[in-house]
Amino acid sequence: MSTAFTAAEQNWQTRLGKLRDVVRQELVTRQLSAELPPPPVPVIDLGCGQGTQALRLARRGYAVTGVDASADLLARFERDLAAEPAEVRDRVRVERGLIVPWAERGVLSPVAIVLCHGVLMYQADPDPVLRAIAGLTAPGGMVSLLVRNGDALAMRPGLSGDWAACAAAFGSDQYANRIGVTARADRLADLTGRLAGHGLELTAWYGVRVFTDMDPETGGDADPPTPPDSPGELEALLDCEERAGRTDPYRRVAALTHLIARRPAAEPARQG
Repeated sequence: MSTAFTAAEQNWQTRLGKLRDVVRQELVTRQLSAELPPPPVPVIDLGCGQGTQALRLARRGYAVTGVDASADLLARFERDLAAEPAEVRDRVRVERGLIVPWAERGVLSPVAIVLCHGVLMYQADPDPVLRAIAGLTAPGGMVSLLVRNGDALAMRPGLSGDWAACAAAFGSDQYANRIGVTARADRLADLTGRLAGHGLELTAWYGVRVFTDMDPETGGDADPPTPPDSPGELEALLDCEERAGRTDPYRRVAALTHLIARRPAAEPARQG
């Protein structure tokens, strides 16, 4: 059961817990907190990977089904889940599968919250996954997508002085990511239109990793600052990233874009 991500999965795992991962996960958690309905409501996390967001939501009282194609990442998820209190474990269901076939099986009825983070960049055509996401989202429900920011692809090569790659990035949606995969980025306007085509209305969007990705020395793959050497530094960094991620013009040049879309509530039936 392989995807475009599979070949570089081990490279991904070696970067878990590094600065870029910590900033991504914490920023997404904070941004979701401003958008989610209160628990308990069901959540489907498509491409849940090692389960970082799924576990955080389960601790808050949400009932989460995590779906991923990677046996290794799901094993890591289940090891972490086993260390949680019983009430958290009882809120989590883990399933292995590719997103589109899994959704087509009709395992679950549409739910209030669907997450799909870090998946679309590995899809040559995002529409089948977007169609699956829309089909799993109940009327009035919410979708959270995390994608590579196609409006700022020239930033990283430009800051590192790779001018050939920088020039090419202005007219492309392809990029070579840090785990060794040629991946695809989404421009905000294009993805907004695609979502609308599947009955999902963009209601909010954020940038993720505005400053952390801009350091050409570390590339954000350094270890996060930790006490006692750097007391308060990580929290200060996260606070600045959070503010930038909701503020123009900064959010427009973030490495990742976090989109919130909603399916309109069903209209009341007309009386004959």
